[in-house]
Amino acid sequence: MNAMEHASRTVRALFVGLGMTPLALGIAGIVLPVLPTTPFVLLAAACFARGSTKFHDWLLAHPLFGPMIVEWQQYGSIPWRTKIVAIALMSTTLGVSIVFFVEPRWLKAALTVLGLVLATWLYRVPSRDRL
Repeated sequence: MNAMEHASRTVRALFVGLGMTPLALGIAGIVLPVLPTTPFVLLAAACFARGSTKFHDWLLAHPLFGPMIVEWQQYGSIPWRTKIVAIALMSTTLGVSIVFFVEPRWLKAALTVLGLVLATWLYRVPSRDRL
């Protein structure tokens, strides 16, 4: 057990279980542009850090997920390219959904506001490679 892992075995198991859901969503986000990979993987890493050294270390060593987790944990930043690609894919997906698939005006407005809020938040997260 490391310093971040919870002392209770039950709570550790709960954190591992909770970490699996955002990890699955993050993996799905690799191929589905409507799901953002980075936030889900970061959430999974936070859960695994409190639940299982084994899962947390595996995630940190993963060639795709590890670098973004380390960047976030050490510097609280997201690489510039990752941020821009995420905003572009999210905007495209939401735009297509709003224009072609969503009928009620209130839902179109809600999706527009949600997209703007998420894009603004993501844009404001620091990027060390773009300081």
